[in-house]
Amino acid sequence: MPEISVNENIIPLIEELCVKPEVYNVKILNIGGATVIDAGIKARGGYITGLIITEICMGGLGETNLTTIELEEQKICGITVYTDQPIISTLASQMAGWKIKVGEFEALGSGPARALALKPKKLYQKLNYKDTAEHAVIVLETNKIPDEEVLTYIADKCGIETESLYAILTPTTSLTCMVQVSGRIIETGIHKLLNLDFDIESIKYGWGFAPIPPPHPNFEEAMGRANDAILYGGSVNYIVEAEDKEIEKIIEEVPSSSSPAYGKPFLEIFKEAEGDFYKIDPNLFAPAEIQITNMKTGKTFKAGKIEPKILLRSFGFTE
Repeated sequence: MPEISVNENIIPLIEELCVKPEVYNVKILNIGGATVIDAGIKARGGYITGLIITEICMGGLGETNLTTIELEEQKICGITVYTDQPIISTLASQMAGWKIKVGEFEALGSGPARALALKPKKLYQKLNYKDTAEHAVIVLETNKIPDEEVLTYIADKCGIETESLYAILTPTTSLTCMVQVSGRIIETGIHKLLNLDFDIESIKYGWGFAPIPPPHPNFEEAMGRANDAILYGGSVNYIVEAEDKEIEKIIEEVPSSSSPAYGKPFLEIFKEAEGDFYKIDPNLFAPAEIQITNMKTGKTFKAGKIEPKILLRSFGFTE
C-alpha cells in the first residue's frame, strides 16, 4: 500500500467547510474541544456539500461531480465518482465500517478516522494499511448531535486528542446523506469483490455513477431509497490487472441481481426481514451493474443491469 495519510490528505476539504459554512449550509460546533460539522440535522447541507463530504470520506483520493441520469423519461440527479487509489480510498477510508455505540448514542462511522482506529481490525490487517496522522476526521450517519463523551470515545480509539477530532454529521433523511451514500458506488462493488475472494489488489482504477434519491422525512423510507440507488441504479467500472479466467469466474456473481432477494424496493425487503439487516442475503448489497476491463488483455466483462421501474417506484414518482 502507498504511504498516504488519508486524514492528512483531506485538510483542505475540511478547511473549506469550516471557513465557508454559510456557502455550504453547514453549522460549525465546538463540543468538548472537538470540531463538529452539522451537515443536515439543524443545518441544511445540500448537493455541493454532499460532494465534498464524499471526497472527505474517500480520504481526498477520489473526485466527484453531479450528473443527470435518465430513468425511462424521468431525469434524476446523479453522482459520478472516480479514483486512482481504489482500495485505500474505499475500503481503508470511505466504507461505513465502524459501528459506534456510546450510551444511547448510535451511529455508523465512515471516513479517514477508521484508518487510525482500525475499524474493523481484520480488514486493515488484510489491507496492510494504517494511518498515523495526529488528527482524525469521521463522518457519522446520525440524526443526533454527539456529546462530549461520544467524541472523547472516538478520539481515544483513534489515539488522538479530542481537540484534534473533526466529526461530520449527515442524517439519513438529509440531502447531504443521499449524495454521499450514492457516492459509495465504487466502494460497494469492491466490497462485494472482496467477499467473492477476488484479488482486490489487482484493481488499479475505478469509476462509477448512481442516482441521488430525493430525500424523505421518514428514516425508513430514506434508508430504503438510499439502498435502492445502489442496488438498482448504481453502475461501477474497474480497470484491473488480472487473468481473464479470474474475472469470468466471478463477474455474474457481483451485481445485486445475483441475490434471490433482488427484484423489489429495499424497504419491502427490509420489512419482510422484520427490520433485521442480518436476515437479508448479503449478496444483495452490490451495484446494479458492473464492468471490468482487464489491462493485460484489453477485454471488458459486464454483468447486471439498471432497473428504472423499481427506482422510480422507490423514489416516489407517480405515473
